Order: sequence, then C-alpha cells, then structure tokens
Amino acid sequence: MRAVDWRSKLAKFTVEKQRQAELDMDAMDMEACASVEKELDRVVTKLEHLHKNASAEIGDIASLMSELVNVLGMAEQMVVTTLNTGTQMNAPGTGSPDDPMGENVNMQVETEPAAPQRLTDRQMDIIRDSIVKCNERVQKLSSEHRDLHGSVSKIGKAIDRNFSADFTSTMRVDALQDEDNLMLLNKAIAKHYCRQGMDDVARTLIKECKMSEEHAQDVFDSEREFAEIYNIWMQIQKRDLSEALKWAERHSGQLREGHSIVEFQLHRMRLFQLVSNGMVSQDEAIAYARTYVKNFPAKEIGYLMLSLIYVPVGLENTRYKHFLSQEMWTELSFIFLREACELLGISKNSALSVVVNAGCTALPALLNIKQVMQSRKVLGMWNGCDELPIEIDLPPEFRFHSIFACPILRQQTTEDNPPKKLTCGHVISNDALHKLSNGHILKCPYCPVEQNAEEAVRIYF
Repeated sequence: MRAVDWRSKLAKFTVEKQRQAELDMDAMDMEACASVEKELDRVVTKLEHLHKNASAEIGDIASLMSELVNVLGMAEQMVVTTLNTGTQMNAPGTGSPDDPMGENVNMQVETEPAAPQRLTDRQMDIIRDSIVKCNERVQKLSSEHRDLHGSVSKIGKAIDRNFSADFTSTMRVDALQDEDNLMLLNKAIAKHYCRQGMDDVARTLIKECKMSEEHAQDVFDSEREFAEIYNIWMQIQKRDLSEALKWAERHSGQLREGHSIVEFQLHRMRLFQLVSNGMVSQDEAIAYARTYVKNFPAKEIGYLMLSLIYVPVGLENTRYKHFLSQEMWTELSFIFLREACELLGISKNSALSVVVNAGCTALPALLNIKQVMQSRKVLGMWNGCDELPIEIDLPPEFRFHSIFACPILRQQTTEDNPPKKLTCGHVISNDALHKLSNGHILKCPYCPVEQNAEEAVRIYF
C-alpha cells in the first residue's frame, strides 16, 4: 500500500482521538500544574517560616556575642591593670633625713608583678553559656536549611513526575547531519544575537562555525535595521525618548501614510514627561506643546493642553498620573517595536524565537501522534516523509503563508502532492484527484459536475 494511503488512514483514525486527547491533555495539564503548584506553595511557606525564624535566631546570636565581647573586654581590662602594677618611685625631697645618699637622690624600688588575674567563675559561666547557645542556634538554622533543600528538590521531582521531560521521540536526528541545514541553524542563531545587540557574540559564533563571508555579511546586513529599532526599544523602556523621537521624525511621512499612532504617542509621552518635571520645565513644556500639539488628533488637543495647568504641582496626583507608570512605558515600547517593524517590512521576532515558540506549541500534539503511530506500528513513516502526518493548528502569529489542506484526504499539500483546481472551481489535492478519477472522467466530490481530470490546473498559494 502506498505511503500516502497510510497517511490518509492514519490521519482519519487520529482526528477524533487527537481531539479527545487534547481535551484529556488539557485536564491532565491542569492537574499536573496544580500538583507542582502545591509543592511550590509548600516550599514558599517553609521559606517564609525559615526567614522569620532565622531573623529571630540571628538576633539572639548577635545579642549573645555582644554580651560575650563585653565580658571578655572587662576581663582583659582587669588583667592589664594587674600587670601595670609593677614600679614605685620616691619623689625628690621625700627621702629620710638619715638617708646617707642625700635628699636629692631618687630611689627606684622594683616590686615583683602580681600573677595575672584569672576569669571569675561568673565570667566563665557566661562564656560557656553563650557558646553553647550559639552552637544550638547555628545547628538549628543548618537543620532547617537542609529541610528546605529537600523540599526544593521535591519540586523538581514533581515536575519530572507530572510532565514529560524526554522529547527525543519527536526529533529528526538526521536533520542536522546535512552541512547546509547546520549552517542555516548557525545563521539563524547569529541573526538572533544581532537582533539583541550582541554583535560580539554573533561574530564569535560565525568564527567558530567557520561561516562563509557571504553568509556572515548577510547576517549583519539583514539585521542592521532591526538592531537600531531594538536599541530604541530598550531606551524607551528606560524612559529615554530622544532616539525614538528622532526616528519618528525621519519616518514621519511614512507613519502618517500608514495611519500609525506611534508618533502621536511618543510626542504625548514626551509632553507629559516635561509637565511632570514641574516649574523647571515649564517653558520647555509650553514650547513643545505649541510645536507638536497642532499635529495631534483634534479630540486629543484639549485633553493634552489641560495637562499644562498642572505644571506647578506635577502629574502625580492628577488624572494623568497613569501615564507616568512603568506599564505605560512598556506598552509604548512594544507599540513602537510593532509599528517600526511593520514600516520597514521586517519581523519583530527573530526566526529562531518563532521556530522555538512554534515548536513548543506543537509539541503536545507531536507527542500524541507519535504514541498513536507506535501503537499502530507505523513509526517508520515518521522519518520517511518531509511533512508531518497530521495538521497541527498554530496561533495566528506563527502563520506566515497560506497552507492548503486537502478536504478529501485531510492532509497538507506539498511539492510532490500539489493542490489542483477543478473546472468547477473546487480545489483538491493531486492524490485525491487521481483517486477520484475513473480514467479521464472525474466527478467533483462537492458538486455533480463531470469533467476531464486532465483539465485540472495546479494553483499556488
């Protein structure tokens, strides 16, 4: 039996099973997430309890150490005082009248120093008690820390128990054995680094993978425009609009032709930024409003000009205060990123990130169909075809071109099995066309029109 027949039957067999499996998988995912979340909550509770106890224990240890230092300091002072008691001298004129040496002669009498004073029993008890209590508290903290480490380890075990960690069954191990495919992967990674402004890392990768100069130049040329946009995007998140306003001014005509709102939002945010500075920026805020507000939408002019009355007090306690929040700056940065990429005709996401995110989205369905194919003992088809045996629905952000799936065989068309348009206007795959044909006569499966199968023409999406 032909491979396409197997794929057709397998696809039909797994449609309902896949739908049910997706529902079951959603329920299992919710249960798995709840199980992991339960372990996580347990660890967080223990961590909070440990933090509270550790703060108290460390405070007690500090108090004990402070008391111990005081005791040792007093003992040291007593020892020094004892050791300094060693000499006595007679002052001039204080000698005895009968002294043959005369009264002008000083006599120095040396005495033997007393033995060093030992710590008192009370001091020794305080020192021993402090050391014992400190050791007990340190051992308690160490024991609680070990218990917390065990709880953290349980989170990893819960993740391994509730989620699949082995995705090797869905891999095409032969995909990267081809040098061209490997070079494409390295090129995609290098472009991703360039997009993030990490040119040094990209150059190191290019050097180590021995990429040709032509491919290396294409990496930097294709991402140079996005690198500028990315840097501006980062500056907006840091509340710096200088480069963004310059970029908007250079592309002002194109932005207005495309009815873009990013230029207006950048100027609006800059105006509010000046007003929020208070009286030091009053003249600059008024001049900025006179220069740019006239280009704003008519319904926004009054709302924006009203903000100028708050220059003396700022915007923190007014209805404009939400414009100063970090959420507004983050939203503005992503609006700029989207509008700028659309204007320049480039994707705001790198090819590498799109592939990774799309793969993660499709992974549950791939694991499910792999299990079905193993149970049906047709696993060899997985590596024997260039396309997946079933159609996987992806979110709109991962769809970049039209894909036609044959309504008869329920499979995506390929170069070997292209879509064909019948004379009646309906479209089916080339394989379905041959299966439905009786000689040269074909009856459309959707309408009763009989036609010549050879009159069907290939179409391109």
